[in-house]
Parts: sequence; C-alpha cells; structure tokens
Amino acid sequence: MGKVQNTFRALQSSNYRIFIAGQAISRIGTWMERTAVSWVVYEMTNSTFMLGLTAFVSQFPSFLFSLYGGILSDKYPRHKIVMITQIASFLQAAILAFMVLRGDTTIWHILTLITLLGIINAFDIPARQSLVHQLLSDPADLSNAVALNSSVVNLARLIGPAIAGLVLSTLGAGICFSLNALSYLAVIISLLFLRLAPQPKKVKKQSNFSEIKETFSYLKHHPILAPTMIYIAIISLLVIPYNTLLPEFAKAVFQGNAQTYGFMVSSIGLGAFLGTLFLASLPPETKKSRILIINAAILGISLIIFSITELLPFALFLAVITGFTGLTQSTICLTIVQTEADAEKRGQLISLYAMALFGMMPLGSLLVGSISNHIGSSTTLLIQGIIAIAIAISFFRFLRNKKLKSMKYTLR
Repeated sequence: MGKVQNTFRALQSSNYRIFIAGQAISRIGTWMERTAVSWVVYEMTNSTFMLGLTAFVSQFPSFLFSLYGGILSDKYPRHKIVMITQIASFLQAAILAFMVLRGDTTIWHILTLITLLGIINAFDIPARQSLVHQLLSDPADLSNAVALNSSVVNLARLIGPAIAGLVLSTLGAGICFSLNALSYLAVIISLLFLRLAPQPKKVKKQSNFSEIKETFSYLKHHPILAPTMIYIAIISLLVIPYNTLLPEFAKAVFQGNAQTYGFMVSSIGLGAFLGTLFLASLPPETKKSRILIINAAILGISLIIFSITELLPFALFLAVITGFTGLTQSTICLTIVQTEADAEKRGQLISLYAMALFGMMPLGSLLVGSISNHIGSSTTLLIQGIIAIAIAISFFRFLRNKKLKSMKYTLR
C-alpha cells in the first residue's frame, strides 16, 4: 500500500489532480488525431516519404520556436499561456474536423493544419511542463509528477490509437478528428478551475538574443545537462522515428487495415505506460543512467527482431517492449532537465530539451521515410535497431570514461 501511495504521491496536490484529469482526456484525443492523420496520409499517398514528411511538419516547428516559447514561459504567467495555446489547439482541431467532414480535404490542407499545431506546441510545451512546479503543494513531488505526466500521456497513447482504429474503420476520419476537437474542452475547463499563487515576475535585464546565448553557455558548461541533451538528440534523430513506418508495416507486411495500425500504436502505448509506472515506482537511489543505456540496447534488439517477423501477435508483443524501452529515453532525460536546471533557467532548458527531441525526431522521420522508399521499411528498421545498440555501447563507454556512471538521476 505504501509503495502505491509513493507512486501516486503527486496527486495529493488538488491543483495537480485537476490539471492531470483534463490532460488525460485531451491526450487521448491528441493520439486519436495523430493516428488518424498518419493513416489518412498513407491511404491518400501510399508513400513512406509522405509519412516522414507528415511527421516532420508536425514536429519541426517546435524545434524552430520552442526556445522563444521557453523565454515567454519564464517571463509571463504560464497558466495564461497554456490557456491560450489550448484554445488555439481546439480551433485547429475543429477546422481539421470540419474540412474532413466536408470531404474535400487535400494532403496539403492536412499538412498545413498540423504544421500550425506544431507551432502552437512550441509555446505550449515549455509553459505546460514548467507549470507543473506551480501545481504541487510539495516541491519534493516534482519528479513523481513528471513521471505521472508521462504515464497519462502514454496511457492515452494506449487508448487513443485503439479508439482511432475502431472509429476510422467504422465511422471515418471526420468523426475521429471531431472527437479530438471536443477533447480539448476538458483541459480548457480544468485550467479554469486551477487556483494558483501568482507567478514571480522575471525582470528583463537583457535582450532575448543575449538571454538565449547565456542559456547555451550555461548548458555547454553543465556536466550533467550537456551530455543529456546530446544523448536525447542523437537517439531522437536515428532511432525513435521508427514509428513513422508503422502504417506501411500494418498494411503491407501484416496485410491489415486502420484497426491493425491502431493496435500497433496502442501496443507501443501500453509499453510506454508500463514504463512510466516503472520509473515512478523506482526508489530514489536507483541509477537511472544505467537504465537509460540498458533500455537503449533492448530497444535496438526489439527493432531488429520486429523488422524480420511476419507474425502480427509477436510483432505486437515486440511493440510493447519498444514502447517500454523507448519511453525511458525521453522520460529520464526530461527528469534530469527538470531536476538539475536552475529555477530561473528551467523554462528555457525545457525548451532546449524540446528542441533536441522535436527538432531531431522530425528530421529523423523525414530521413527514415526517404531511406525506406529506396531500401524498404524492414531493412530501414533493421538498421535503426543496430544504431540503437551502437548508441548504447558508445554512451556506456562515455559514462564510464567521464566517471558519470555514479550519478544518481532521481525520481523522488
């Protein structure tokens, strides 16, 4: 019983409970839209390159604008920023649903609208992640709250695609997008019920450019944050975008439909959800750097086996493993940023983390989509698995040589 209470201790804060409840509903809708967009694009084009391009335009704007979004989140009330971005996201989702329901949507309409959402997310993510600090009654619950946030996102990643696959195969993409639009109302309502202390105002002492330059200098000389950012950037570029190819695996390799694709994404979500619960339950003294490296190697092995199997049930099992091991990469790195960054730099450091994640991942998706058009999806996935193992070995040696392996990245 005590271990269960320890796993969910951040929920003792009423503001956090309200916030995460709205987030849970909204995230399910978000994953429904992501699943539907990928499937619709593949159905319209039958091209893995277009799948890569879709992932690119949905995430790369976060790379371009997230650092500025982090500056805003440190200077202006984060609660208001998140309210604005969530309303903007609702409008974007409603427009997409309306256009698809009308039946005259082109691929370029879809790409334009998801690019717009990527821009919105560049301002939403730093403010929403930094807002978590203000929601907690006990600052010691921060790491647990970060892990629970990831749990909610990945529970939605389990539920949303499964619902999307069912809705796509029965009611169509327009209804799927409409349900996503409605889901934003939950988080908007939850934001209205939050009762927060005023956010301390940051006095502007220098230009935005000077502030960005200072943040990069701070990161460069930080012994923990600098290698963390490099690690997440490399693995986000070369390994994590494996999910770009899933629609083709569902349709071409396993001879399935939208529901098959939904099950594959949901299986990854199940693994990711289990991974967040695993991280949230770990005792503070656990060496998270060791888990990071081991799981990178397991992720690589799973991708290699996935690339050669033709049995759907076994592939779904492997997808659970890739979800579990892949989740630990981003969650542990985010936890390091959240806990190691100075308070006045936290928003900007989270922005840099978002740049590493959402900058490299879309480039990787574009790269993976392009390469798979020439050598095939199975071979591409095989290569990604080998690269994941190589990254694990390289960073294991780095941690050992730099004597960083003794550091304990804690999820308190």
